[in-house]
Amino acid sequence: MPVKAIQQFQLRTVIGTEKKARETLKAVKAAGYEGIELCGFMIKKMPIIVRVLTRLAGMPIGRSGNLDWKNLIAESGLKVVGIHEDLGSILKNSEDIIAEANDYGTDYVVVTGMHRFDYSNKQAVLELAEKLNQAGKLLEEGGIHFLYHNHNCEFRKVEPNKTAFQVLVEKTDPKYVNFEFDSYWAAEAGCDTLELMNFLGNRMKLYHINDRGTRVTGAKRSILKSDSMELGYGNMNLKEHINIAKKNEVEAVILESHKNWVEKSPVKSFQLSADFMNTYL
Repeated sequence: MPVKAIQQFQLRTVIGTEKKARETLKAVKAAGYEGIELCGFMIKKMPIIVRVLTRLAGMPIGRSGNLDWKNLIAESGLKVVGIHEDLGSILKNSEDIIAEANDYGTDYVVVTGMHRFDYSNKQAVLELAEKLNQAGKLLEEGGIHFLYHNHNCEFRKVEPNKTAFQVLVEKTDPKYVNFEFDSYWAAEAGCDTLELMNFLGNRMKLYHINDRGTRVTGAKRSILKSDSMELGYGNMNLKEHINIAKKNEVEAVILESHKNWVEKSPVKSFQLSADFMNTYL
């Protein structure tokens, strides 16, 4: 069975001190989660640009990089299922990235959608695929597997009937590059998420789960904005998503509800989502 895990980014507002981080990780474990996926920029001193960009996006990350994450994770009993890193660091400092993954006992390093990148430019996407192959080869030489995590930008068309995501899947070598599929962002882009999961098959090594719906109460408008929701409280067919993930033997199903938490609490949010995870995983 896949490991039930949570993304560290969801916890960003409740891990600002050693005490808070320890309490939060204890609550994660108590809710039934077995693992955690870390963000490289949150477990070491983070560049100022990261703090600025996340704050501008309405998702400030604080100063969690000042904490002793190796000790906190060891105390928590949670398994590290992967670490998110940036592509530039992997290409320039692959030995350091490999060492960090080994220190945390994980086999997976993951990159996410490129910042300020035009996913409608086919040539740029082809060049990105080649860089991903290079990064994956560097990591594989150190025994670490490399995954690409999608947002919604990869589903822009580079030509009629072909998305950037399809190009990345077709032009990357499965020996060096595989995928951490995020169904929330694909749904936000208007895609058939179940079809995409079947398209990836066993190249989907990790699966990011989230629900999508609305929480607005008392609204009289006829059109509401969709956002992140606790599992089972939105409108995605998550039971079937999990069935496909299990069929393809993903190693972990990872919760990441990035905002719009119930009562504005990421802890209450992951506790509610844990009921769904514990039932269907």
